[in-house]
Amino acid sequence: MTNHLLTVHHLGHSQSERIVWLCEELGLEYELKRYERRADNRLAPPEYQALHPMGTAPVITDGPLVLGESAAIVEYLIEVHGNGRLAVKKDEPGFADYLYWFHFANGTLQPLVLQVWFLERVDPSGENATLQRLKERFTLVFSTIEKRLGDARYLAGPELTAADIMTVFSLTTMRRFKPYDLSPWPNILAYLQRIGARPAYRRATQKSDPDMTPLLGATP
Repeated sequence: MTNHLLTVHHLGHSQSERIVWLCEELGLEYELKRYERRADNRLAPPEYQALHPMGTAPVITDGPLVLGESAAIVEYLIEVHGNGRLAVKKDEPGFADYLYWFHFANGTLQPLVLQVWFLERVDPSGENATLQRLKERFTLVFSTIEKRLGDARYLAGPELTAADIMTVFSLTTMRRFKPYDLSPWPNILAYLQRIGARPAYRRATQKSDPDMTPLLGATP
């Protein structure tokens, strides 16, 4: 543990909520700086965009270090400040499952939800063949998550890991931007209830977005 204070720069209603939740689960000391989205376009304000060359959330500062990208930040915090907690080590059961679901979150799930959202805004008609193919993939992806959560309590196994912290945003807050119904997926809904009952998750949501009730039910 370094002796300078870790700072989490949180953009309201964004993927940076993952980092606040991780810090709470790990019991880290950190400073939380909140930034509101612009009223005209709902994007990050200039002072947030200036934090990192990419100009997007999340961002942390840790002494002289400025780091972006959810997955990079999560791995950094677990290794540097968390003594490896909430990750599955290579000699532990569920290691491959952990790797798969950790990377599935931003490699498959979140991009797919964004793609469907963007294409629906451009052309929501039934004649949009690309959109129809993506909706079929959407069903496949959510069926895959549903099956996994029928076999395991959390994505990597019986205990919560960083794979869950990476995934939950797409199943909750992202539905404020791209609404979708989780009624067909009862295991996902039960999983979100387990997440919502965690004290660290409750603390994180209250600190990061006190104006927002987490979307843990079937419909936004």
